[in-house]
This record gives sequence, C-alpha cells and structure tokens, in this order.
Amino acid sequence: MYEQNFSESAFGEQGQRIDPVLARSWLLVNGSHYDRFQAAAHSRADIVVLDIEDAVAPKDKAAARANVTRWFGEGHDDWVRINGFGTEWWAGDLEMLAGTSVGGVMLAMVESVDHVTETVKRLPGVPIVALVETARGLERINEIASAKGTFRLAFGIGDFRRDTGFGDNPMTLAYARSRFTIAAKAAHLPSAIDGPTVGSSALRLSEATAVSAEFGMTGKICLTPEQCPTVNEGLSPSAEEITWAKEFFVEFERDGGEIRNGSDLPRIARATKILDLARAYGIEPSDFDDVDEPAHIPAPSDTYHY
Repeated sequence: MYEQNFSESAFGEQGQRIDPVLARSWLLVNGSHYDRFQAAAHSRADIVVLDIEDAVAPKDKAAARANVTRWFGEGHDDWVRINGFGTEWWAGDLEMLAGTSVGGVMLAMVESVDHVTETVKRLPGVPIVALVETARGLERINEIASAKGTFRLAFGIGDFRRDTGFGDNPMTLAYARSRFTIAAKAAHLPSAIDGPTVGSSALRLSEATAVSAEFGMTGKICLTPEQCPTVNEGLSPSAEEITWAKEFFVEFERDGGEIRNGSDLPRIARATKILDLARAYGIEPSDFDDVDEPAHIPAPSDTYHY
C-alpha cells in the first residue's frame, strides 16, 4: 500500500461553490455582520448560507435583511437561513427574498409539511433545505422529506438537544441521525446534512465529521470558514477508497467485464459513485496512478455511505 497526500485545494477551492446536491460544507454566516460576507464567499465552503435566524437578535433582524438584500444586489446568489414558519419574521423574510438571486433557503424549525409547502408558495422554484430541530419535527420527518419543495434535510442538533434533553454522544443521537438518512433515501432526496460541531478543535471536528459519514450523511453545517476544509475532506472519498474503486474496475475488466456473482452489481455502483464524487470534488483519479502495483485495498463495507 502507498500513501497519497491530498492537496488542500482538493477539498474545495477558495470561492468555488459546489452543486448543492453534492455539497458537503454548509457555512452559516451571521447576517447582521456584512463585513463577514466577503470572507465567507472566498472560503472553501461548498455552500454559503447567510443566517438571519438564530444568529441574529430580534432588534437586528431588519438590518440583517438589508445586508442580504445588498449582497444579492451586488450579483451574489448564496443561500439564506430564514426564520421558522409561524414566527413573526417568516413572512417578512420571504417578502425580502422574493425576486432576488437567492440560491436556496434553509428553513428553520420545520415541524410539518405545511411549513415547507407554504414557504414554497411564496418562493416558487427556490430549493428548500428543511432544518428539523425538534422531537415533533423528527416524528414527522418522512412526511417532511416527501413534501413538495423539500430539497434536502438538515439536522439542527443544538435545538434538538435542547428540546429533548439529549446529550451529544454519537450513540445518544444515533436514532435521530438514522431517521434523517432513511427518510431522505426513501423520498429520493440527496443525503441529509448533519448539524454543526461547536468549538475550534480540529480533532473533534474530524471525529464528528466521521460520525456524519458513518450515518450516511453527506453534508455538515459549519460555523466558521476554518471548519470547511476539514468537513470537505471528511465527506470526500479517501485515497484508499479511490484506489479500491480503480483496482476493482481493473480486476473486473481483466475477468472479461461480465457479472461474476451477486456482489458485482453493488460493487460496480459503489466504485462508480466513488470515482464520480472524486471528479466532482476536484480529486483527480490520475493522482492515484503513480505506483505500478499498489497493494490490494479492501472493499468498503455494505454500509458505505456513497
């Protein structure tokens, strides 16, 4: 086996956005601080989300909306996290966004289908990430995932823990994360977006991102630009996975390119997905061709999230 070191740019070029279907890092930016927008735009975030919900105090909501309007007026098309349905700010947020170049909306505190459908009525054609943050929302997550207008699901961990009294141990939140992944897949949505990790520890963030991947979640909310490269790396195919995929296709073609047993079709799909993602994320497969006879890499397990 050989080691391959990824360049930092392999996990997100500065200022380069990714298709939201495949987006890994979703960077929240306080909407009341216009001076932070430019830095976020030049970060390695796959998606920038201007936050006019939890990050903004009630007295600053109007100023945050004005900042967002100004930003879009300068030709940008980032996403916005808006206040939840039923709050006093929801309708005003949508009125402000109507007719702008907003790329999509992260809708806070989604607890039922009508929260999504009523938002879509006021912003037709704009993709909606349904941020589920309460026990009530989790109990209705299948219906929310299937609602017309739901683009992806996202897990609001902080508010969910506050609502339920749960701790932050991965085992404690295993049931909730599993519900997100299963609901997204059953509704034919892209995989769910996990909640953020608080703190500046790179090791803790890397471990938390590995948990997201283990539960089949292919995106994660970020709280600072510095978190984005770590999240992008943790939710991208690894060198070992790409090597396995390439070796599998070499072996498959060497054996005649015919289905040999019942495991071939799942492995073909898995290997194809790995290489497709590597290309989409700018990890060139050619980076792994620098050794004549690499050692065999075990296939990813059946729970492999790609």
